[in-house]
Amino acid sequence: MRVLLVGAGGVGSAAVAIAARRTFFETMVVADHDPGRADRAVAEYGDRFVAARVDASDAEAVAALCREHRITHVLNAVDPRFVLPIFDGAYAAGADYLDMAMSLSHADTGVKLGDDQFAKAEAWAGAGRLALCGIGVEPGLSDVFARYAADELFSEIDEIGVRDGANLTVDGYDFAPSFSIWTTIEECLNRPVVWERDRGWYTTEPFSEPEVFHFPEGIGPVECVNVEHEEVLLIPRWVDARRVTFKYGLGDEFIGVLKTLHKLGLDAVSPVRVRGVDVSPRDVVAASLPDPATLGARMRGKTCAGTWVRGLGPDGQPREVYLYHVVDNEWSMREYGHQAVVWQTAVNPVVALELLATGVWSGVGVLGPEALPPIPFLDLLTDYGSPWGMEER
Repeated sequence: MRVLLVGAGGVGSAAVAIAARRTFFETMVVADHDPGRADRAVAEYGDRFVAARVDASDAEAVAALCREHRITHVLNAVDPRFVLPIFDGAYAAGADYLDMAMSLSHADTGVKLGDDQFAKAEAWAGAGRLALCGIGVEPGLSDVFARYAADELFSEIDEIGVRDGANLTVDGYDFAPSFSIWTTIEECLNRPVVWERDRGWYTTEPFSEPEVFHFPEGIGPVECVNVEHEEVLLIPRWVDARRVTFKYGLGDEFIGVLKTLHKLGLDAVSPVRVRGVDVSPRDVVAASLPDPATLGARMRGKTCAGTWVRGLGPDGQPREVYLYHVVDNEWSMREYGHQAVVWQTAVNPVVALELLATGVWSGVGVLGPEALPPIPFLDLLTDYGSPWGMEER
């Protein structure tokens, strides 16, 4: 296996550190628009890693880099603005493709998350190529949990609800998101999507249906709200459930900041003219905040990603479980030198790449994680030293 990793930011750099401990691949080319950042990501990991420069917005540039290095698999670790050119570049070069976020939605035309990729599924299948989409932590591990619950724990599912929460703090900052603010704004200010068997996909108001969800391993109760997320668009394609939701534990302060950004127009992506220069307001916000990849030493606490499932167990009796994965920032910094949120996101595509390399996972077309067997994934994740858990509720 020869991997092109596009993006040497927080998640990409963490993926390098995780992959460096595994032997399933021959070469990993780590490419970024900033060659210095790519160099830093691979500096201490030996000859299997090669730094390169790439323009992620240029499909042909991605394809050319794939051809130059005889790439078999492309892992997209940049924000979702660049999904389609990387996706198309991998296809043009005859490589398989993985990402952690899918193509963007467009409310004005009714295009949902991932629609632009699923529209090309027939071409990928016809070419015998695999695009494994949404294989981070959420989406990704959360979808694997949904498949596992359907296969092993339930005879009938009423609701699958992905629930994400944390008790992370960042010393010295009043407001410092632990993940890309560009992506966070996109997710949280778009209209959330809910799926119901009798209604299909529909949208609600941002931050709707607040609920207090109790997270395990000392995190405790966190108020969660509806947020636009890929799982709601992926899970119903392969898992039978009456309802699918995604709720994120944001907190009042974070929601207040996002609402203010929206009110001031600072969430906009279209450039505005400022003193003779065209700038995107959202890019200005992102540039004004600390890089999440640099926050690890200041972060305290744990992050939890998981899937709550309610329905009937194999015995026909009511059952409710929460399948989850917790990462302690102190552990991820000590073991890998990367903060908990980016590490938790990065470990899952590396696990998926290893399953593909060994032939345990295989497929063609545009697939979500829930289309593939869950137990090998969960077993290998545990083998990576990061076990998952389950609570009966």
